Amino acid sequence: MIFNYLAFAVPLFLTFMGIEYLVSKAQKKDYFKFGNSVANLNVGIAERLLDTFTVGIFYFFYDYLHTHYAIFEIKPSVTLWIALLIATDFIWYWYHRLAHEINLLWSVHVVHHQSEDFNYTVSARITVFQAVVRTLFWSVLPVIGFPAEMITTILLVHGAYPFFIHTQIIGKLGILEYILVTPSHHRVHHASNEVYLDKNYGDILIIWDKLFGTFAKEDKNETIVFGLTKPLNSHSFLWQHFHFLLELIYAVRQTSGLKNKLKILFGKPHNVPVTLRDTLESKFLFHKRRTPASKRFKNYVKWQLAFVLVLLFTFLLLEHYFSISAQILLSLIILITLINCGAILEQKTWIFYLEYVRLTCVFFMLFGFTSVLNILFILGLSLLIYNFSLLEKYYLQLVYGNLVEIVEN
Repeated sequence: MIFNYLAFAVPLFLTFMGIEYLVSKAQKKDYFKFGNSVANLNVGIAERLLDTFTVGIFYFFYDYLHTHYAIFEIKPSVTLWIALLIATDFIWYWYHRLAHEINLLWSVHVVHHQSEDFNYTVSARITVFQAVVRTLFWSVLPVIGFPAEMITTILLVHGAYPFFIHTQIIGKLGILEYILVTPSHHRVHHASNEVYLDKNYGDILIIWDKLFGTFAKEDKNETIVFGLTKPLNSHSFLWQHFHFLLELIYAVRQTSGLKNKLKILFGKPHNVPVTLRDTLESKFLFHKRRTPASKRFKNYVKWQLAFVLVLLFTFLLLEHYFSISAQILLSLIILITLINCGAILEQKTWIFYLEYVRLTCVFFMLFGFTSVLNILFILGLSLLIYNFSLLEKYYLQLVYGNLVEIVEN
């Protein structure tokens, strides 16, 4: 059998998250909050899933550029592997810095900074949109002459290192603080304290920040506040991905003159009015909350998250054995589950309808598109339309428990 052994990265990183959680509890530190951790993992699961479809495209993009536009013919050697790692890290610094300074780029990077916790689950907050933008920056590497095989190999190493710097359980690391990006440096980067804003953009090497004047040392007297300067206050999977893009669209629409519109798109995040988010949240989000009488909805989210992680691991490990239709259906099941988890954390009622869509995908996945069982399933759903209100009531009670008030949105 042909296995994709990179799938084992999923349980490996989950193990490190579990160890960090246990250590933090032993230290009596509250580094993990349930809603934040679920939201972080949801974003990471979606990115890892969509990577399955995009990583091959990225490889062929690098290969095409190398074949047609390479300036030098670079052959692998120890020196050139090191040179490629340094070049990759240098380009990352500038991508990362510009992603904080240009609104269009910030709209894809902001997701990584939304969590008000700081632990290994935060490292999962990478979107496929960010991966696309980074690829455009790294496209200079094949043009220089580095082959696609070298680039993709280095990117695996370069992508693994940052996972370990998203933690509070590791203090300062002595002499390494002068060379590498350490957890201490990266805590500064994720801080919303004014003194720490726009600092420490490096990914592996901290020398770029020191060279270009963006370095800041973690001060033990300055209590770090993590997250955005204006907290998002939502665990919605979709809202986390698209809120700032929506803010940009509305800001551009409200601005007159092409020059001023371009200033919004290519200016810094503080050029977008802070009050705009409140306006959009009141329009698209509904913060009226149910009052659950039990913690059962948390348990429901835990089981859904466990289900989707097992499904993701299976999909990644055996991706060569799934047909295109099966891959699409599995992806839909996973993405619907992620949206559902976020909606449950927001205590929405429309999760009931997502369950119908998810069940339909599961049946098509298991029995195909033309089987008698699927036809009977669809007929059964149609007959249940007349009992939607009753079914919805029982379903929401199952998920949330006894609730004081009903929320329609």
